[in-house]
Amino acid sequence: MAARSLISVEDLATDDLRSVVTRGRAYAERTAAIEPVLRGRVVAIYFRQTSTRTRTAFSSAALRLGAQILTYGPNDLQTNTGETWQDTGRVLATMVDAVVARTAGDPQELRDLAEQATMPVINAMTSDEHPTQAIADLVTLLQHFGRIDNLRVLYVGEGNNSAASLALALARFPGNELHLRTPAGYGLAKDKLELAVGRAASSGSHVEEGHDMSTLPDEVDVVYTTRWQTTGTTKPDPHWHELFEPFQVNGHLMARWPGARFMHDLPAHRGEEVTAEVLDGPASLALPQAANKYHSALAILEWCLADR
Repeated sequence: MAARSLISVEDLATDDLRSVVTRGRAYAERTAAIEPVLRGRVVAIYFRQTSTRTRTAFSSAALRLGAQILTYGPNDLQTNTGETWQDTGRVLATMVDAVVARTAGDPQELRDLAEQATMPVINAMTSDEHPTQAIADLVTLLQHFGRIDNLRVLYVGEGNNSAASLALALARFPGNELHLRTPAGYGLAKDKLELAVGRAASSGSHVEEGHDMSTLPDEVDVVYTTRWQTTGTTKPDPHWHELFEPFQVNGHLMARWPGARFMHDLPAHRGEEVTAEVLDGPASLALPQAANKYHSALAILEWCLADR
């Protein structure tokens, strides 16, 4: 059977996305038992960039599902010496059953790695998308609100890979509203925004981006932010911080919507993109959201590997 890779949210059909999210919620709420469905499998974990939640989540999930893991650091593969990702994929596919990879770089590397079509490749973050984060986000929304449609989300900050995957995921389900507020010049990549807007038009949801914090939606269910300096990136503008300061999530902003919950993909820098009173306050879902990286990793590994 052809491998089921997850390199973009777009690799999941809408029914599959809902199924994986529902399964992740079941794991989070312990209504699904963790069974050793991957016994005898080997999952390779390759991280070229730092990670706390994602690497631990997939390593732990693979072990709990019965698989064994191999771990590679940034200097361990011969891609560093010029071997192609296609050749690397062909070789690894004869020895392991799946690869979970964080490159924080060009997503084409993972597409090339997955070209062999028998070994699933799971994107643990590239420069353009962080699809496993979006699935954890949807698990958190489903767990808290009981649904992943008809939700109103305000995303504030850099239009980074987490924001892109969140937009592509929320746009799949009817009635959702995603309002992105990003500093000028730091919005979603044009192709990702256009794709999300198109998906939203088809599903009956709404995605829009603006660059002015004076124009905000009247009602929101969730305020979401990420750290301003995305993992593996730097900003060429030495004065970028001044552009981001109006986009901080603080008590004043949250007071506009007393019933709204707060989400953050972590790690967080208190006093920059979010204040401590919000991140550590009663409206914050940041820690359950982090825990759901593990629950969603269980569901993703099952989708990619179980019974295949």
